[in-house]
Amino acid sequence: MLFAIAGCGKKESTTEQAAAPGAPTAGQEEPVVNVFNWSDYIDEEVLKKFEQDTGIKVRYDVFDSNEILETRLLSGTSGYDLVVPSAYFLERQIKAGVFRKLDKSQLPNLANVDPDIAQREAAHDPDNAHSVVYMWGTTGIGYDAGKLQKIMPDAPVDSWRLIFDPAVISKFKDCGVSMLDDPTDMIGTALLYLGRNPNSESAEDLKLAEDALMKIRPFLRTIHSSQYIEQLANGELCIAVGYSGDVLQARDRAEEAGKPLDIRYSIPKEGALMWFDTLAIPIDAAHPGNAHKLIDYLLQPEVAAANSNFVKYANGNAAATPLIDESLRADTSIYPTPEVTARLQPNLTKSADFTRSLNRTWTRFVTGR
Repeated sequence: MLFAIAGCGKKESTTEQAAAPGAPTAGQEEPVVNVFNWSDYIDEEVLKKFEQDTGIKVRYDVFDSNEILETRLLSGTSGYDLVVPSAYFLERQIKAGVFRKLDKSQLPNLANVDPDIAQREAAHDPDNAHSVVYMWGTTGIGYDAGKLQKIMPDAPVDSWRLIFDPAVISKFKDCGVSMLDDPTDMIGTALLYLGRNPNSESAEDLKLAEDALMKIRPFLRTIHSSQYIEQLANGELCIAVGYSGDVLQARDRAEEAGKPLDIRYSIPKEGALMWFDTLAIPIDAAHPGNAHKLIDYLLQPEVAAANSNFVKYANGNAAATPLIDESLRADTSIYPTPEVTARLQPNLTKSADFTRSLNRTWTRFVTGR
């Protein structure tokens, strides 16, 4: 549900060299830009219009986890010109020299960026030197209110207890429960439920989170980061831990198909993780000039609004806000109230040692052993 990518192991000096004067410009490049993005994360009409306006062909591939993106980037031959890493992946990838610095002289539409969102993202990318926020959102609970009402009228839809209390989630096994295939998000979310710091790197907290996840593993039908959109929309799931905009896409698809579903999204009272997806140019990009052209195009207010209206996420473009559908701007699951925003937690970059432990934990959880 988004643009995303991750980082590698080249030295920072290589990044500087790639951004130096004499780098290829758009005029010297073949009219192509290769994009790697999250699934269901852009209005296809935007891409068609970009091709018509610029004569640049967009070659477009999708992925459904930051880890997939990172593996491609770490290979040193990603084959892509534009990717959109989640900010916590971006941070460590910048340190590894995976991305070019942006040539902001080629991005006049940076003037449209929301300064507050840019400042928050700068915690991952100082001075926003390598990236621009594309979309942002939260990780919460999508659910079919009608099905939950029939099975458990007092289901705690405003709490992570719906997911992590075995006595509760077991009631919904037969109607279908899904969870994201994202170790950082899901371990952090489990820690929120347990009243712990979602960005903790202690071995004790990691074990507590693993125990909580293992207790509910038998009740999960799928662990996937994109399939749940269609599964919710088709009535194959009644509960999905997912991204805010994805759940709302599922709601809209169900309505368009005339399905009698009541799909809703909840930010639990214990809090939720807030994330940013960013546009970035890999160090090995063959068409960096064209990538700059596409970034600048995506920063046009009417384009950013079209993408938000399609994917149901808040974007990082202040000038686009008045152009976004009123129903979207007024939806507090997309633009949370100040009270709810105060409960949102950043998803911080983890150390290499902890990430290895995290991935081992996640493998045990996914395989159920």
